[in-house]
Amino acid sequence: MKQKRFSDEQIIKILKQAEAGMKTADLCRQEGIREQTFYRWKSKYGQMQVSDARRLRELEKENHRHNNCWPMRI
Repeated sequence: MKQKRFSDEQIIKILKQAEAGMKTADLCRQEGIREQTFYRWKSKYGQMQVSDARRLRELEKENHRHNNCWPMRI
């Protein structure tokens, strides 16, 4: 699995800066990301808090474990 450059907490922090009034183009340039990435993050992490993102990560890991174990049970 590909290593992520930004953690969920960092992504939420970047989105909060945009909500605070920083221009999207300036923010993307500062963080070294494309605007397309910013808007993809915004659609996924939109109004999340850091605790929500941690819970989402735990659920994704659990789902991945279940999906990998399922074929072995047949």
